[in-house]
Amino acid sequence: MDLHALLSPFVRTVVLVPVSLLPILNPIANAPIFVTMLGDADDRLIRRVSRLVATHCFVMIVAAILFGAHVLGFFGVSLPIVRVGGGLLVAASGWRMIGDRDADSVRPEFVATYGAGMSEEELRARSFYPISFPLTVGPGTLSASITIGTGAPARALDWIFSVTGAAVGAGLTAAAIFFCYRYAGKLIRALGTLGNVVLKRLSAFILLCIGVEIVWDGIEGLMMQASFLPHPAAG
Repeated sequence: MDLHALLSPFVRTVVLVPVSLLPILNPIANAPIFVTMLGDADDRLIRRVSRLVATHCFVMIVAAILFGAHVLGFFGVSLPIVRVGGGLLVAASGWRMIGDRDADSVRPEFVATYGAGMSEEELRARSFYPISFPLTVGPGTLSASITIGTGAPARALDWIFSVTGAAVGAGLTAAAIFFCYRYAGKLIRALGTLGNVVLKRLSAFILLCIGVEIVWDGIEGLMMQASFLPHPAAG
């Protein structure tokens, strides 16, 4: 048995997952938005939430690679619909942040509740939405993960090595998310009070724009499916 032939799907997938997903995830750009959502959280909370978000993202990426295409097929949902729905969620989060008049002076309920003694289960739930999904792992990341999954080899042994490589690649991706979020607080402290106020409003607007962009990508996909627009390959 050729060891090189067996390891090739593993190595290829280990590299493919972070290379494909990190530009879409862009955790460096999302880090200021992450800290903004936590308000004036202390370092301990930022560390815990960063770890939880990284764990959530790892699970979502692996699940999308393994089961995403089957789940969408079962419910009859297309990838453009996923983009439209996820984009609306992202835009709604940005809109709420823009309209929060007390965001510059009052800590968010998330942080206040944690200080009052939030349980681990509650912390996991609150760190999942909207921080893990759809801010970090959004429709674009899920679509790319599903695409990676559909390209897995058909032969059983190659498939096992490919899936193992996908898990390792997803772990490397989650580690990058953790470190970007974990140390984002240093940026906030360096900006000072005025810088934080400006960053919060700017982050909210950027988040709203990201949501609109995702929705538009989904609408374009739906129009292509309906033959209103030419497919990119056609010209």
